[in-house]
Amino acid sequence: MVMTAKTRTAGRAPARPAQNLARTFKRSRVPLYIQVATLLRRRIEDGHFAAGQKMPTLDDLEREFQVARVTVRQAIDLLQKEGLVWRQQGKGTFVSQDMREKRWLRLAIDMDSLAQTIDGNVPRFVAVKDPPPFPRLLPEDGKPADDYHYLRSIQYRGGEPFAIASVHVAQAIYERFPEEFETHTTLPVLVRHQRDDIGRAQTTVVIGSADPETAELLRIPLNAPIAEARFVIENREGVVIYVAELVYRGDCVRFDIDLLKDGGGAGMTLG
Repeated sequence: MVMTAKTRTAGRAPARPAQNLARTFKRSRVPLYIQVATLLRRRIEDGHFAAGQKMPTLDDLEREFQVARVTVRQAIDLLQKEGLVWRQQGKGTFVSQDMREKRWLRLAIDMDSLAQTIDGNVPRFVAVKDPPPFPRLLPEDGKPADDYHYLRSIQYRGGEPFAIASVHVAQAIYERFPEEFETHTTLPVLVRHQRDDIGRAQTTVVIGSADPETAELLRIPLNAPIAEARFVIENREGVVIYVAELVYRGDCVRFDIDLLKDGGGAGMTLG
């Protein structure tokens, strides 16, 4: 038997029965226009719609997705705000020519690479009226420190927020370098000064959706995809000296994992 591969033509979306799409849309509580925008975004990123190519008409998309015209318009509006498409009066909607990589935030799985990656992030610290005195520790985490200093910030790139960081760092370490901790992202400062005393570093990442507060702070739609990362670092005595819980915009994060590289003991769990 001879099997031949079918070539996927740029600009031609993969066939999918409208009734199947309708069932898929109904299973989600995410607003319908966001689901449509997500599907179109993926087609653009996968090359089904090439840079500079004209998008299907509103009528075509309305028929394919079996949704109202206003839903399609809202989806296109969202993609236009993201810079993925542009409109020309009387001619239609086109895929942007400048298709730069949006997922610029590379989350490495080893601690030193991760610290280097986020060292240039710009945090804007937020005052918290009643900060939690201790971090949330899991059974597999180490022993708590005597006390902690709490830092909360919104991190920006190019004037746009991309992450919310809630950090507990051991008070004794914070007091040695308060100015650095109050002006820079916390992990690079910690690694710079405590590298030789770190015994264990663990990262867990889960994929979720934005609640109202997160959507407001990161300027993204309600229920938009987010990546929630939790970082835990212990010293050589098994004392937890750092716990960070970060929420990243899902449209800027990518995970680069070298399967042949020794991560130096750092672990990442994707759940």
